[in-house]
Amino acid sequence: MTLILLEKSDGVATITLNRPEAMNALSHDLRSALFDACEDIAGDSNIRAAIITGAGERAFTAGLDLKELGSSGLGPATDQAPGSNPCKALEKLEIPVIGAINGVAITGGFELALACDVRIASTNARFADTHARVGIIPGWGLSQKLSRYIGLSRACEMSFTGQFLDADTARSWGLVNHVYAPDELMPAAKVLAADMATIDPIFLKTYKKLIRDGYDRNFKDAMALETEVTNAYNSNVSAEEVEQRRLEVIERGRTQKG
Repeated sequence: MTLILLEKSDGVATITLNRPEAMNALSHDLRSALFDACEDIAGDSNIRAAIITGAGERAFTAGLDLKELGSSGLGPATDQAPGSNPCKALEKLEIPVIGAINGVAITGGFELALACDVRIASTNARFADTHARVGIIPGWGLSQKLSRYIGLSRACEMSFTGQFLDADTARSWGLVNHVYAPDELMPAAKVLAADMATIDPIFLKTYKKLIRDGYDRNFKDAMALETEVTNAYNSNVSAEEVEQRRLEVIERGRTQKG
């Protein structure tokens, strides 16, 4: 079986984790295939946005393959290479990454969802941090990211209980942006990705890096970073370019619904 399905169309790449019989668990081989897919995308200048989802409706991914770990062990916690750490593989991509969370995202699968720039979910989606239940400390960022995304108290409740969070609650907590019926999830993800793909690719990469780098800093340093990047980038934008894009924005506003 092909563990990762990679589809490219109209500037958008779609990655599908393809182990539905194992709830798309992140085996060593699947993580390696995901890294290869991300490298393929990174090397393709025609791709301007990416979507990641899971095969089937049961699971986005149930996280690390515990059966595999039961025989091979965890390995060193310091192994953060993108070939081993699927979150790093996604985060290396300079283009926007949309997580289309089609089912459960558990533990390492939850961490993979958090590595996406934008998350949307189907009504089948549920999120759980079961690290405490299996006695494994997270190593792909969940312990630090989750509290920043949904607040300290909510993150502690999830992590200290291992309880599941349904899609609607995840939306109300700001963990996902939108919730769709299962058959509407991927069409919605593709529309969102296609919209992002219309933005100038050099600008989009610069803007994504600014947002991500700033998020990792305190507010004062992040504002200084914005000033630095703004001065460097905007000094190369001509008045004619600004006027042309102003007209395009006006036209978009006239034709866009909602």
